[in-house]
Amino acid sequence: MPAGLPGSTAAQNLANPSLGPSVIFDLLSGPRGSPKDRDVDIAYNAAPNSAGTPSNNASTGALSTGIGFGSPPIFPPTAPASIVAAGFNDDYVPGVTKPDGTAAANATMMYIGGGRSLADGTSNPYTAGFGIGMAGQGGLRDAGAGPTTYTGFPTKTVTAVGTVANGAVVETGFANRSGVSITIGQSVFGVSSTASATPA
Repeated sequence: MPAGLPGSTAAQNLANPSLGPSVIFDLLSGPRGSPKDRDVDIAYNAAPNSAGTPSNNASTGALSTGIGFGSPPIFPPTAPASIVAAGFNDDYVPGVTKPDGTAAANATMMYIGGGRSLADGTSNPYTAGFGIGMAGQGGLRDAGAGPTTYTGFPTKTVTAVGTVANGAVVETGFANRSGVSITIGQSVFGVSSTASATPA
């Protein structure tokens, strides 16, 4: 089922919600129609829903990977020391950035075996479209054309160079979705204005 936002109505959650507190989710299961969202909006002939009939439910179950942080938190001044003190790194992309600060080449950090295998059981990790997304506080859950390419909006730690209202740009391409204004030197998990890559 796609990720449900607690401040959106049931009808909004089944469409493309954006209201309520920010929540995080796995980019391969949280967006509607994503590879691990089994509340399908197209018919397919595979278990567990061989009839291809959507359940018309949304669930916070899609939030399970990476839960424990969202936006807020708002890190105090001054980055990068304040971000490191909170246990993260500046420019950290949840679900993608490795401890050494480089980007992972595939989804083995997100899932055992990379989240996918071939028919013979050989691991076949996702190489694109994985990570942690965020929605809420005016930010949409779903991006992409769908129904087979629904994606979401990734997050990254970003730092304000001045006062930044909720919904405004903190750093190029990343908005403040914390629900409150932040000020110079404070950092948040900003939400990208660019959709995540099509899962591959």
